[in-house]
Amino acid sequence: MTIFTSRRRGYAAALWALTYGALGVGWALGAPGYPWGATDSDPDGALSILAGTSPGFGWAIAACCLVTAITALALTRGSGRRTPFFAAWAIAALLVLVIPDSRLMMGVAYTPLLLVAPAFGWGLGGATLADAWPWPVLNQLVCVLGGLLLAAAALAYRRDEERGRWFTPERGRVAVYVAVAVPLVYCTTRWAWALGIPLGVSAEFLAEGEGGVWLAGAYLATFGALGGLLTLGLTQRWGVIFPRWIPGLRGRRVPPLLAVVPAGFVSIIITVAGLTYIRWTVAGRFALAEWGAWLPECFWPIWGAALATATISYHLRRRHDGPQESAVRPHHTDHSIRS
Repeated sequence: MTIFTSRRRGYAAALWALTYGALGVGWALGAPGYPWGATDSDPDGALSILAGTSPGFGWAIAACCLVTAITALALTRGSGRRTPFFAAWAIAALLVLVIPDSRLMMGVAYTPLLLVAPAFGWGLGGATLADAWPWPVLNQLVCVLGGLLLAAAALAYRRDEERGRWFTPERGRVAVYVAVAVPLVYCTTRWAWALGIPLGVSAEFLAEGEGGVWLAGAYLATFGALGGLLTLGLTQRWGVIFPRWIPGLRGRRVPPLLAVVPAGFVSIIITVAGLTYIRWTVAGRFALAEWGAWLPECFWPIWGAALATATISYHLRRRHDGPQESAVRPHHTDHSIRS
């Protein structure tokens, strides 16, 4: 079964690589849609590490995709060799954490607001879903998909028992607390700005954001705080058994993927956004006196790593759930659930 799963995931990753490589060839030959450089909506080329490239870079993309496809196919052989395993993880990290930028998180965060805005008559400055998800940002999702496919193939290729020993319930609990605490620094600054309090910034900086900008920031802060509360479910009983106040689902087991998929994706996008701010900080784009505008975001990779750790620990714990887990005895205290 493990070999079959590894082959299926490896073939999927190889197919993605060959398809994306074909796009790279097309861009190099003049096809429209190159997602970086002059055609990108990045205003000053400061977001993406590929902002300075031109369509001719498509040849390099094609070559990298060919290497990716060969690596993915090597994972289908099930030989247990280390080379394709580590190569797959290196490429996956590049696709998931390095190529995307903070716009990916912004698109995810603003999508719910843009969907409900028409019902309440909110103009939002005329912003639409197309503004939140232009092709260069959608392309980042495509790259993340390729990285995740390759990572999944690598996981199936070589099951490492030490992985399960490291991601213990105890570490999972600590990671949850970190994932809840870290975003609160960011939340505090944005809530303060919405209230007119120049926390971590000058009064002049705060005045520049009048007209609803800081309300949008407060929305993002609240979005992050609610996400932190949901993170608690990775170690609490209600993350395994639906609570009583949910009609139709009370007492039923929570499908593990219902928590793992969104938590895993969020851990990626906040890490990517944090790395973008760290790059800007290293490049000297921020003033120390305006620390509230950038310092909280620099801690986001810690938030992302903690959330990923908590998610993996939750996944491993739920993987060993019995079919008759305490959903059939919700009034009992199950120590395995709380651990």
